[in-house]
Formats: sequence, C-alpha cells, structure tokens
Amino acid sequence: MSLKVGAFGDPIATTPVLDALAEESVRFPNTFTTAGVCAPSRASLITGVHQQTLGAQHMRTHAFGTERAPSGFEIGYSAVPPPDVKAFPELLRQSGYYTFVGYGGWVISNKKDYQFGTPFTIWDEDSETASWQGRAPGQPFFGMVTLATTHESFLFPETPIHDTELARTVAARNARLLAGKKHVTDPETVIVPPWLPDVPEVRAEIATQYDNIAFTEKKLALLLADIERDGLADNTVVIVTTDHGDGFPRAKRSIYDSGIRVPMMIRFPDRHDAGHERSDLVSFVDLAPTILSAAGAPTPGWLQGRDFLGSGLNAHNRYVFAASDRMDAWMDRSKAVRDSRYKLIRNYQPDVPLLQPVAFRENLRSMHALEHLRDADGLTEIQQTYFDTPRAPTELYDLRNDPEETVNLADNAAYADVKTRLASAMDSWLARTPDMSAMPEAEMVEQMWPGGEQPVTAVPDIFFEAPSDSSVGLKLIGNTPGASLAWRYTEDAAVRWRIYTEGIRVPETACVEARAIRYGYKESDIAMRCAGESASSNKTEDIGN
Repeated sequence: MSLKVGAFGDPIATTPVLDALAEESVRFPNTFTTAGVCAPSRASLITGVHQQTLGAQHMRTHAFGTERAPSGFEIGYSAVPPPDVKAFPELLRQSGYYTFVGYGGWVISNKKDYQFGTPFTIWDEDSETASWQGRAPGQPFFGMVTLATTHESFLFPETPIHDTELARTVAARNARLLAGKKHVTDPETVIVPPWLPDVPEVRAEIATQYDNIAFTEKKLALLLADIERDGLADNTVVIVTTDHGDGFPRAKRSIYDSGIRVPMMIRFPDRHDAGHERSDLVSFVDLAPTILSAAGAPTPGWLQGRDFLGSGLNAHNRYVFAASDRMDAWMDRSKAVRDSRYKLIRNYQPDVPLLQPVAFRENLRSMHALEHLRDADGLTEIQQTYFDTPRAPTELYDLRNDPEETVNLADNAAYADVKTRLASAMDSWLARTPDMSAMPEAEMVEQMWPGGEQPVTAVPDIFFEAPSDSSVGLKLIGNTPGASLAWRYTEDAAVRWRIYTEGIRVPETACVEARAIRYGYKESDIAMRCAGESASSNKTEDIGN
C-alpha cells in the first residue's frame, strides 16, 4: 500500500479510520522501505539492518531451488545474518518487554517472514490470537499486527485471468477474507499513473485497491478500540505503516517510489504534535533504533539506521537506500539512493527487463493489460521500457518535477553534478554496508550453509553461581557465536521460553532447561540441569519445542 490515504493527500481514498488516527498522530510522508517486496523489507525492518547485509535480499530464500526459483541449487535456505544481529523485539524482551505478533484471530495477522526463520527468542507469543493480554501485570509490551487484505493477491479478479492452482486458491481465499467488502470507489474517478495503461480493467483494479484499503482499515479500528477498552491508549505508542508500496506492476518489487514509499503515522500517548507532518526522510532501518531508544533499551552499534524520535535522536537522513534482487524465479539486481529531491538507480543486470513474468503479478488485470498492449504495439514509450532490454544501467530522476519517475536524466549534462553526488553516496553506503548481493546466490548460500546443510546451534552450558537467600544465580553460556539463549524451569515445559539475560536468580532447588538459536541455524537440543548438581551433570535431550 502506498500513500492512498486521505490524510496523506489522496483525493480518492475512503479512509475515515486512518484519517482520524492521523489527526492524533505525527505523519511521516517521506518514509521508505528498503525493498519493494515484503520478505526482504521485513528482514530489514525487524533488525535495523539492510537485507543484503543479512543475506536476506532474495525473494524468497525458502523458494531457492524449487519450481519457483532459479535452477542449479537444490534447497531452500534460511539466511544467516552476522552473529551480532538480533531482531529488535528480542532486544526489547531482554529489557523486560513482553512481545507478541498477531492479533484478533485475524488470518496472517502474525506474519513474520524474515528470511532467516523465526527464532523462538524473538516473540513471547506469535499466534494469530496473540495480544498484550499474555503479559505479566504491569509489564510493558511491544506488538506487531499485520492487516493483510491490501496485499497484491487481493487484487486478483474474481474470474481468474489464468486458470492455475495459484489463481484458484487465491480466489477462494479472497472470497472468504473479503466477505462483506463494499465497493466504494468509482473506477472512473481514479488517477491512473503514466506507467500503467489507462484502460477499464486497470481502472477497475486501482478501484479494487482503494476498496481493499477501506475494508482493511476497519480491522485497525477494532484494534484501536481494544487498546482504548483496556485502558492502554494513554500510555501506548501506535505506529501505522506498510511493508512496501502498491501491488501493481512497476510498483511492487521495484525500487521506484511506487514500490518503496509508504505512509507512516505515529500516535504518542500524550498526543504531542498531533496532526503535525514531518518532512524528513525515514528509512525502514530507522524503526529498530527508534523503537529501542523510545523504550529505553540499548541500541547496539551494528544497527544501520538512525533514531529519529527517541532520547538518542540523530540528525536527519540526507539519503535513503533501497535494493531489488531475485524475485521468485527471476534474477535481477538494482540499488537506489534517494535524497529529498533526486533519485539514482543503478541496474547491475540491464540484460533482463524490469517486468519479468513473476507468477503472482501475472494474475493481475493490469499486468494482463500491459502484456496485451505490448503485443499490439499499444504501449506508451515509458510503459514499453519496462519490457525492453537492455535497460539503462543508470537512472536519474528529478522527483520534484517528475514524481512518477518517467524521465531518465542520467545522460543529461545539466544533472552531471547531481548524478556524481548520488553515485558517490551510493558507493559510500555500499562500502560501509556489507553487500552479499554482490556474489552469486549459490556461493552465498554455500558460505551460510556449507555443503547445503543447515548449521545446527550448539547446546548451551548451564551453571549455577553465588548461592544466597535460598537462591542461586543462573548463568548460561552459548557455544555458537551469536546464539541467542533462553531458559525455563523443567516443570514449565508447556510455558514459553524465557529470554536469558545476566543477573537471573532461581531457587536453590530449581531444575532448569536451556536452549540456543543462532539466526538462520537450527535450534540446539535442550540442556537440563538442577541446582546443586556438578557441571558435568549437564544433560541434553532433543525433545523439540
């Protein structure tokens, strides 16, 4: 979803819930994801690190080597981030927060999709029925809820364009999850961007997106009402954003603004600056350090973003960056750098067209219209370029005068200084941001999963120290660099794992289990030990979760 919200200036949107929330919030209209597609974007969101540094840049890792991914490698994989990198909700847990993902029993409300698996140390609760209700009395919480019905696949027409299993499955799901949706948008009134054909089926699809937004925001209204009902509205920060731009061709999966510019609004407990708009550039890698700082949690030095709100408020971004790599079966590699006015895109594989036949996209009416007009020589010049090769190796746009990015100025001598400056900014970013997209994917996977086998996290060691007042200190030591550690009492095997931090004390008669997980690895077996036993009595058991 892009800025199709009345409060962000869209004249067509029917968004009373979002508009009312905007009146109580600070709006950030210049917010940008690090990718134009969900999984790589969510990887950077949850860690505060660009996806190509994590090895999470390809869409998707678990599809690699399958029928929807390049040939030549026989497995899907989980990315293995650098050992120090942690998801920020895990860092919040270490600071005493209860964390959950999902809400209301809503389908896909607990979407995770980080490309490095779902380490059990990130969330206290990660089911579709999760909520703040599971926390201890008075415990602060962080929750993430996905409202999924603005996804690209909810644009599929009721009568499939292609009679495939994917189309039939999605049509049945849409009929169930969009039940009761009203048609509130007249296709004749929508604004068709110049990169899409202005034909009836495209207008109808754009109207569908507006209707899906209107339908989806009703779930947001329920969530906000529940926060109010439980007396939490006056001490809870609410952040609303989306994981990338619109689902249309040349938007989703691209690093044009149509693919990476998203709405964001933040409502503070005291409603300070309500209704105010901030124009500074915000990247998705900025959310992790900002949330950690606002929560009073440490902000590690490996974070690649900046704090734009909290006690550690940093200077505004001069630039934001984005990338696009493999999409399902189709290889590509592009990078973008953007300031407040200009954007430079560097295409590393100009021999492939922008619009390759990605299975989901092929089921859109807009994609069908583009292909039909291409075959009939009916596309405009800018629309035709999305199928042509070679693509321009460099693209440069003046976003003030050309917000839809249709006029490439890269070879215009009048913009040579701008081009040089942005290229230098990109080179500097790549120099300080390890870029695993620079190597072939199979080579990268071999580094992370030697021999095509997922590494296994070593079992942690359990020690008890400093007995005092009928208690002993619990000390866990991981044996895999970068592993996250968790523990529980042996009698609480049905209870969630507790995140391990220094300084935990347990009863001197306690028996404890411990487990470790390095992101991208398999979980360790479970170690067990009772206080009073010797260190040599540590036992392990592979008993699952």
